[in-house]
Amino acid sequence: MPLHKGIFDKKPMKIVLSRQIPCKDTVFLKNHSYKRNMTKFTTRFSQKILAMAGKSPWGGGSDDSDGPGNGGSDGGPRNPWQPTDPTSGQPAGGRKGPNIEELFKKGRGKGGGGSGGFTGLPKRSNGKSWVPLILLGALVAWIAFTSIHRIALEERGVVTQLGAYNRTVDSGIQLTLPAPLESMTKVNVQEIRTLQIGSTESSKENLVLTSDQNIIDMAYEVRWNIADPERFLFQIEAPEDTIREVAESAMRAAVANFELISAIGPGRSDIEAQVRTRMQELLDQYNSGITVQGIAIRQSDPPQEVNEAFREVNAAQQRRESYLNNARAYAQQILERAAGDTAAFDKVYEQYRLAPEVTRRRMYYDTMENVLGKVDKTIVEPGGVQTYLPLPEVQRRSRANAAAQPQASEGGQ
Repeated sequence: MPLHKGIFDKKPMKIVLSRQIPCKDTVFLKNHSYKRNMTKFTTRFSQKILAMAGKSPWGGGSDDSDGPGNGGSDGGPRNPWQPTDPTSGQPAGGRKGPNIEELFKKGRGKGGGGSGGFTGLPKRSNGKSWVPLILLGALVAWIAFTSIHRIALEERGVVTQLGAYNRTVDSGIQLTLPAPLESMTKVNVQEIRTLQIGSTESSKENLVLTSDQNIIDMAYEVRWNIADPERFLFQIEAPEDTIREVAESAMRAAVANFELISAIGPGRSDIEAQVRTRMQELLDQYNSGITVQGIAIRQSDPPQEVNEAFREVNAAQQRRESYLNNARAYAQQILERAAGDTAAFDKVYEQYRLAPEVTRRRMYYDTMENVLGKVDKTIVEPGGVQTYLPLPEVQRRSRANAAAQPQASEGGQ
């Protein structure tokens, strides 16, 4: 058998290679002690490890400040934990840098190794820790804040249990299971919310098509509130976006039934009523839990490019309506006057039937008074002609001459 040099001893030893097992396996000789060899190997290995540690930058655990671990005179690596003098590169002040083993020992002494723990917390008089009481107080506060809820008069509380809808509670002080078992969402059901659609600015147009193939720029607002909190929270994902889309759809459908002149003028109220009705029908189909309170059109004008021309047309139409109204008022006055004259004639006719001669003479006198009351008169008496001095005519001419004199003097100047 071949002789090989042993690993653990300088003396040769015999190693038997077995052919019945894989060649990588080695069978040691029987009745041969390896204890002494293992002891020598362990001793040499420990010495090698210590020698390597003495040359490492962490230090070899020696107290010699000039040793290899501290960057002494032997030229070993410098201890990275020890400060150095920037001029000479030597340890500053001759201080010895901290040893890593000492750092670990201090850490174990301060931290929680062994029987350590929360050593910085104060103790009670009986020597027990405050930690259980602190934890118990935090638990009680958590249960109180997540289980007791105050709901205002205009609010409703929607309770979910593990994320699923459970119930809806009214206003007042309500109790639930602590979070995360149950959670509550407060919903204001009396607040009237307003959603603005379109803008009155010329740079932001919201164009809608009318029945006569014209385009108008519309801006309006939708007033709504929450009627069913459960459906509002769980039926639709984005309530305001849904209301906006429904309002735009209903407005376009309503304006398509009106001509341009009606849409920008007298037909606004009818459009608002139709939009509100159509929106409520669509939102009820979606089970949204929303009630539409009203629609208010803030702007209904033609596009900016032709807005001036349409304003002139609208002004002309308004003037036409004004003239028509004045004509209707005048016609109404004539009709009422004619009705009054008819009633007066009927009364005179009744008197004429009773006394025809007296009534004719009275009517003659009244007529002559109305005709001759405002003209100059010359009275001719029977039996001759007597000169009549027309005093009213003289007074009228004197007043006319007095008014004409100041005007003539101003023209001469």
